[in-house]
Amino acid sequence: MPSRAKKVDRDVAKLPAIPKELVNLFLTGPMTGEAINDAGIAFKKALIEASLNAELSHHLGYAPGADKPGQVTNHRNGSTSKTVLTGDGKVLIETPRDREGSFEPLLLPKHARRFTAFDDSIVALYARGLTVREIQGYLIETYGTEVSPQLISTVTDAVLSEVTAWQSRPLEAVYAVVFFDALRVKIREDNVVRNKAVYLALGDRAREGGVRRDGTREILGVWIETTEGAKFWMKVFNDLRTRGVLDILIAVTDGLTGMPQALEVVFPKTTLQTCIVHLIRNSLDYASWKDRKPLAAALRPIYAAASAEAAEAALDAFEAGEWGQKFPTVVAAWRRAWEQVIPFFTFPPEIRRVIYTTNAIESVNARLRKIIKTRGHFPTDDAASKLIWLALRNITADWGKAAHHWKEAMNQFAILYAERFTREG
Repeated sequence: MPSRAKKVDRDVAKLPAIPKELVNLFLTGPMTGEAINDAGIAFKKALIEASLNAELSHHLGYAPGADKPGQVTNHRNGSTSKTVLTGDGKVLIETPRDREGSFEPLLLPKHARRFTAFDDSIVALYARGLTVREIQGYLIETYGTEVSPQLISTVTDAVLSEVTAWQSRPLEAVYAVVFFDALRVKIREDNVVRNKAVYLALGDRAREGGVRRDGTREILGVWIETTEGAKFWMKVFNDLRTRGVLDILIAVTDGLTGMPQALEVVFPKTTLQTCIVHLIRNSLDYASWKDRKPLAAALRPIYAAASAEAAEAALDAFEAGEWGQKFPTVVAAWRRAWEQVIPFFTFPPEIRRVIYTTNAIESVNARLRKIIKTRGHFPTDDAASKLIWLALRNITADWGKAAHHWKEAMNQFAILYAERFTREG
């Protein structure tokens, strides 16, 4: 996931130094905040125009006032005024022209009416979940600039190519653990608003760029689908394989339909593990508030058991005991998921701590839900993908540290999986 274009905590010391002589030209005494803003806009205008003139000098091959080389027939031909929307509001820019009309400025292309910072502002607001109407209101209040909904859509649609590139980017050869989870969004399709699932995969890297077993995390991809099943998961896993994933050691999920069958076909060596915390939470949903704490304590001997045999004995004891008799649905839920629960007990405590819960990806989904909840529904899958990708870009911008307990788990992965854990591709 690429970093945000701008970081709020950017180090001010890295900004270019402004000569005092230049500051003194603007400073005539104590200044108000508005006067400082006006001076900043004036300086930005002068800097943009100077940069455009420098581009024209490079294009022509000689500076203003210098002798024109003999082989050059083109020359300067005045300027054209146009109003440009910037991050500070509207600015009137004098764009230089050449006689032959061959000059194509890069900083502010022909016919462009918005400066990069203005587009960045719109994208940043959109990424934080603001609706088109809210963005319009913010721009009017802050910059005194009224923009159309179509302009906002055009600006934000520009990231769709980045979304496509991100979704098809090459991945690592091996992921030690991949967490799969889903959240629901409303998307219009065939003139009907449907509930669709947005599936995310979060991977703990076993290797990265030759740095062995670093344990850092990344979002592998986002997939939108109305219904899940083996066919859908085949598409997801084949997508991962096409992008370079050769092996997933452990896949952690919460009973997603069709995943075991598809995983067996595409990644047959992968261990499928049910999220224990999800199973506990689902069990507690059957109980009243006052029964939850004692029920959770009664379930603990099952998932804290030293082995699968001990866990099954604990489950039998729970079923025969007070809480199992009171909540037979809890027993049934654990037995239905038992085949995906018991791999947990084959792992040492160091690995159990890493795969115990999908909290990492649930945290991502919780932050996505806060952003998505302002929307009644999305008009298309692309609109949903656009907002989710922008939100993920912000959420993951500061990722870089290894997962909790990774150092302890790393040695156990190397012992249990040997060359599968250390392979390079």
